[in-house]
Amino acid sequence: IMKKLPDAEFEIMKVVWANEPPITSRIIMQQLGNAKGWKAQTVISLLLRLVERGFIRTEKNGKERNYYPLISKEDYLKFETGDFMERFHANSFVSLVNTLYSGKKLSDGDLDQLAKWLEEMRD
Repeated sequence: IMKKLPDAEFEIMKVVWANEPPITSRIIMQQLGNAKGWKAQTVISLLLRLVERGFIRTEKNGKERNYYPLISKEDYLKFETGDFMERFHANSFVSLVNTLYSGKKLSDGDLDQLAKWLEEMRD
């Protein structure tokens, strides 16, 4: 069963998904770790946690370790969105849209696009 990732691990996965596999801890340091002020050991620990959770697999390659995603970004986002909809909106799309609209997060243009999308879904 998939579980929600802590923020730091999700940040690592975003880098993993954004690059052509395999990825190394060095690439993650360059693209994320340095900006976050993480030590290389922190990145390696996060990668190991992601291996334990079944999100990535690892292979030794000389002195380097290569990491490959096992779960796609699309599958994880589907899971996260489904979990969010269930927990906060009782799986109601109307509740979600209503919350976004009353919180001024949706413009009239967004609503027009949504109406168009709904029409296309019906066809």
